[in-house]
Amino acid sequence: MPQAGTATYVKLIGAMAMWGGTWIAGRVVAQELSAPLAVPAIRFLIAGVLLAGFALATEGRIPRPQTGSEWGIVCGLALTGIFLYALCFFHGLKEITAGRGALVVALTPVLVALGAWFMGQEKMTPVKLAGIAIALAGCLTVVGNGNPLALLHGAVGPGEWLILGCALCWTAYTFIGRQATLSLSPLAATLYASLIGAVLIGIAALLQGGTDIAGWSWRVWASVLFLAVGGTALAFTWFADGVKRLGAAKASVFVNLVPVFAVLQAAILLDERLAFAVLAGGLLVIAGVWLTTHSTEPHP
Repeated sequence: MPQAGTATYVKLIGAMAMWGGTWIAGRVVAQELSAPLAVPAIRFLIAGVLLAGFALATEGRIPRPQTGSEWGIVCGLALTGIFLYALCFFHGLKEITAGRGALVVALTPVLVALGAWFMGQEKMTPVKLAGIAIALAGCLTVVGNGNPLALLHGAVGPGEWLILGCALCWTAYTFIGRQATLSLSPLAATLYASLIGAVLIGIAALLQGGTDIAGWSWRVWASVLFLAVGGTALAFTWFADGVKRLGAAKASVFVNLVPVFAVLQAAILLDERLAFAVLAGGLLVIAGVWLTTHSTEPHP
């Protein structure tokens, strides 16, 4: 595994700040457009073109997967972290606020740690089990909008379930991304995943309708550009590089910062205010995630 320096950590923090901003941009799009899937299709198309141009400028060529296995891995990235995530993300944000959604997805590192244990990559300890329990309690509180028992009473709506789907999609993307960077550069993996994801979402957008982009407001277009340049081209590549240098579980610890950035930006840009119980649940999620991932050890 390549050695991680200060630049790796700075890039990971920057990626988390931009991913926090994607919740604000996504909320704007979801509220203004009845059929929002054309936005992520354009987002990932622009991101793919930008990444291809960057590759030409820095390496003199556009890298590409060489084997069927590498193409399969890239398609897996596109399916989980781009196509399915986009479906859950934009339709989920039609129902719940940006800050709340980001707090739910903060559970992702716990899911990554559970997956690593299940696959024999890490050991399970009492401290990790305690962290998982705390994080799950916090997640139930956020999902239940302050009531941790809402799920048991059937009071959780489709928006909450869709955002939970985001967490599952990103967990799968993290592990596939770790496999991808064994043979592909973060740039190549992100470039082709973006282009393949754009095609998949574009097909879904055509089936959904609402592709009349001439009527989009400047807020929607600004969101598209931010999502493409910051939230995809830069953030995805920086995160993939972090996974390559630190490993999936350690890089995913930084995802704890996403809800922090999202809640702060939502308060400033969207004037969102979360109830104290929801914020407390979010703190429980972050605390539980920290306990779960703080002492990550590989399985002997």
